[in-house]
Amino acid sequence: MQPIPGSVEELTASLGDHAYLADRGLSTAIYLSLSLGKPLLLEGEAGVGKTEVAKVLAELLDRELIRLQCYEGIDASQALYEWNYSRQLIAVRAMDAAEASADVQDLFGPEFLVERPLLSAIRRGDRAVLLVDELDRADDEFEAFLLEILSDFAVTIPEVGRVAAETPPAVVVTSNRTRELHDALKRRCLYHWIDHPDLDREVAIVRARAPQVGAALARDVAGAVERLRALDLAKVPGVAETIDWANALAFLGAERLGAGLAADTLGAVVKDHEDQALVAPRLAEVVGEDG
Repeated sequence: MQPIPGSVEELTASLGDHAYLADRGLSTAIYLSLSLGKPLLLEGEAGVGKTEVAKVLAELLDRELIRLQCYEGIDASQALYEWNYSRQLIAVRAMDAAEASADVQDLFGPEFLVERPLLSAIRRGDRAVLLVDELDRADDEFEAFLLEILSDFAVTIPEVGRVAAETPPAVVVTSNRTRELHDALKRRCLYHWIDHPDLDREVAIVRARAPQVGAALARDVAGAVERLRALDLAKVPGVAETIDWANALAFLGAERLGAGLAADTLGAVVKDHEDQALVAPRLAEVVGEDG
């Protein structure tokens, strides 16, 4: 493991070394989260780099990244642990009736326990970065369960006993805000909203993440995406789409972005049929050729 950077400036530089260009506010939130041992709740539009924060922190701190992807209907057993029923059944069949009666408790030993992300993070403690991704997709009951886990990083498994983290893992919780998270969870976390970057920062991000993209092309693409975001789109392109588009264009040998190339590669940045129908007749405007 690597030590936590000693200042906001040092953390910002370390993030930059890993091709993540954070502004002062985000760097401060990450630094305080790591230093104070508090979970960090990141909200913002899809594709602005929330998930990437946890991935980069795991690399930067040389810790294991443990990801819990939330979805509608997720419950505690899917996030915490479950028993390996197939292995238990094989063990039972290997016993005779008397052994099965005597050793039934052994069927619920640690070797039959299947770790899910939350239990894995509890056991690894400060050797891990726990990413709880898109918590807004889960329901209120799961959010309440997660809040309980985040409060003390301990769980009691009836057949095994209490499992607790000596030192809590670093925790990043993300939300695309498809629903409002409860105040109780927000109070438990430090909070930061990640917005779309301004033009210069987005150009810098593209250059950092896709160094094979020329400076002029990166600025053309970032400018075009900025204009796309001003349109009434159902799915606004994020930074991830900007990088995808720039990569696709560079692969095709483009040095600048024009309406023709934009039409050919529109699927790299606009990923909704109705949005494409809206954008297609305005491509000259999008790429800045209408003047």
